[in-house]
Order: sequence, then C-alpha cells, then structure tokens
Amino acid sequence: MSKTFDRYTSIVFLLIGLLFVIESMKIADSAYGSAVGPKIFPMWLGIILILLSLRLLYETFKYKTEAVVKEKLQYKKFIIILVSAALYAFLLEKIGYVISTFLFLLIAFQTMERGRYIPTLVIAAVFSFGVYYFFAEFLGGSLPGFPTF
Repeated sequence: MSKTFDRYTSIVFLLIGLLFVIESMKIADSAYGSAVGPKIFPMWLGIILILLSLRLLYETFKYKTEAVVKEKLQYKKFIIILVSAALYAFLLEKIGYVISTFLFLLIAFQTMERGRYIPTLVIAAVFSFGVYYFFAEFLGGSLPGFPTF
C-alpha cells in the first residue's frame, strides 16, 4: 500500500477504536455483579483497534521510499465476484444455504484462479456442508435448508 493511504487509514481506524471505547462505556454493567459485563467485549475490541492503528501509523514513518509499481486493476474479476455475491444474497432463501454457498464459492475460486477444478469442488462442498452441519445441527442454529421444489 502507499504511505499516504496507510496513514489516513490508521487515523480513521484510531478514531473508530476511540468511538468503540467511548460508546462501550455507556453500556450498563452486568446485573449480577459479575466483573465481566456486556461492555467488556466492545471495549476490548476498541482497545485492540486503537493499538493496531497506532502500530500502523508508527510503521508508516519507517517506510522506505521506493519506486511505485503500478499494478493493473482487475475490474473483470471484481465485477464477477460482486455480481455473484449479490446473486448469493438474493438466492440464499430460494435455493438454500448449502447450494447457494457452494455455487458462490465455486464462482469466486474459479474467478480468482482458473483451473484446479477438483480442489475447488472439494473445498466448496466441504465448506458448504461443514458449516451447515456445524451451525444448524451441532449448534442448533437456523440456516436456510435445501429447497423443496
């Protein structure tokens, strides 16, 4: 990344982290007298974000100036993944989680790296079925199941 982009990004994330910490202080303490209340998680997320953004800001001052290599932007890949993500969100309820996730991952993997069909199929299938089983069956959550045509 560029030095300027990293500096501005670190400042934005520093402000977001501060906002997290300030707003988490407004959350009520636990009703049971426990030391770990509902505000601990967002407060620590804010603190971690502040520390990471300070680290990024510090590192921008250590960047060496070197020749900027312009990479060609890959608009086609971006558009394909953007459209497939929109279709994924649209089709999630209609065809179910497993099938829509499998198709989305298949398209995304093939867009990023052509070929390697067998690993793409295996990873997409294992992830789709694995997450569905783990969340819906093991944890008792609710995901759109298989379609009933």
